[in-house]
Amino acid sequence: MVHAGGITHLRRIFDLAALHHVRSGSHGATDLSPVCMAAALHLDISIPNFGLQEYMRHTEQTDEVFPHGYHFEGGYLHPAEVPGLGVDIDEEAAARYPYSPAYLPVNRLEDGTVHPW
Repeated sequence: MVHAGGITHLRRIFDLAALHHVRSGSHGATDLSPVCMAAALHLDISIPNFGLQEYMRHTEQTDEVFPHGYHFEGGYLHPAEVPGLGVDIDEEAAARYPYSPAYLPVNRLEDGTVHPW
């Protein structure tokens, strides 16, 4: 969702894919917030060429900061039964978890050149 430019842009990509009988597939790893997961889920259920939605449970801390109504049950991800995306933010909870930057490991040669792992 966020890597494709948002809801509208991803919808356009999926519409183009549908013209060629290609199903959708959205990323749903834990490095994306519950807001992104809810947006992807809402887009998934609105398109005729839905294929799959990757889903990884967030941590308890993430769920505390971003209370949400979507849930996984019986092999399916179900959207919230509330207006909007169904995700909120608890700012007091967020204040208990200050941001700490994390970086992916990168291999560099002595001259600074990046190379495969």
